[in-house]
Amino acid sequence: MAVIRDVMAAFELFQPASVADAQKLLEQHGPDAWVLAGGLDSFDWLKDRIKKPKVVVDLSGIGELRGIRVSGSDGIEIGAMTTLTEVVNHPIIKQKYDLLTQAAELVASPQIRNQGTIGGNVSQDTRCWYYRSGWPCYRAGGNICYADAPEGRNREHAILHADRCVAVNPSDSAPALIALDAKFVIRTRKGERIVDAEDYFIGPDIDITRLHILQPGDLLTAIRIPSTWAGAQFYFEKIRDRNVWDFPLLNVASAMVTSGDSSGESSAPTIDRMRISVNAAAARPLRLKAVEDAVRGKPRNAATGEMAGKLAVQGAVPLQFNTYKIPLMRNLVKRAIVGVGAGTGVEEATWAS
Repeated sequence: MAVIRDVMAAFELFQPASVADAQKLLEQHGPDAWVLAGGLDSFDWLKDRIKKPKVVVDLSGIGELRGIRVSGSDGIEIGAMTTLTEVVNHPIIKQKYDLLTQAAELVASPQIRNQGTIGGNVSQDTRCWYYRSGWPCYRAGGNICYADAPEGRNREHAILHADRCVAVNPSDSAPALIALDAKFVIRTRKGERIVDAEDYFIGPDIDITRLHILQPGDLLTAIRIPSTWAGAQFYFEKIRDRNVWDFPLLNVASAMVTSGDSSGESSAPTIDRMRISVNAAAARPLRLKAVEDAVRGKPRNAATGEMAGKLAVQGAVPLQFNTYKIPLMRNLVKRAIVGVGAGTGVEEATWAS
């Protein structure tokens, strides 16, 4: 008989009105505290009684954590509690940083985007069903990875950078923010800390129990996007089993600046600079620096895309049921280089051929 666990364990709820008050509560209660943003990931954990925090700190009443503001030299700052719907609909993001619009708009469903926050989306936990069902795996403090066992089901799991745990990061906005060279603003006991988006995420080789660098007492307050890639040529693609709600099997995000003629294959533009990131291939979103370096100065054509795709999957180690992720990732990177539907010939290629 299935065990029904739909009553949350008791906890003390705090609803601070300022970042200072929230940080004070988090410092006071340390590892006993749980940060509640949109609540969509949190309520799964709490209702299933897998996570039983003594204290929940609800950030929904903190106005300074919401909103999108122009900052620096025409860059923007997004409060961590800004909803994904607000991100999708914001005119400046649409105009200058449309990569993030594309990524955020593919998160789950409209109802979930109305509630889910940008800070929550980048900070959510992995969706590995063994871990989330309470199995005593490595990530939960045990000494086995059930997904990587001979009988394990691992169709959605990692092909790169696995270290004991093969769970993957499920965020759609994370690779887009990495491609845009975003900075994450974190309040800690020692003051404000600003890190590159790619350094916010960690793999099991660093800490097998977390997907990000936040320690007890830390609080993600904002995400800043510089103007460096404003108005670049953007590409985002997400492959999933269902068109709505589902987490990615793989996704790719890229920002590119080119020069020269783009009227045809024989006169393809030159790639001056590029940033590209994939997610759901590993426990953290992966910036593909080797690909960025390899395509710099090359023509934006099918040959360059083919080369980049092969380079991206070097070192990939598939599990029993996810070998398809290797050709899928190779082709997503190729499409991010060349584009789709622009007379390049790539649009006819299947995503996992």
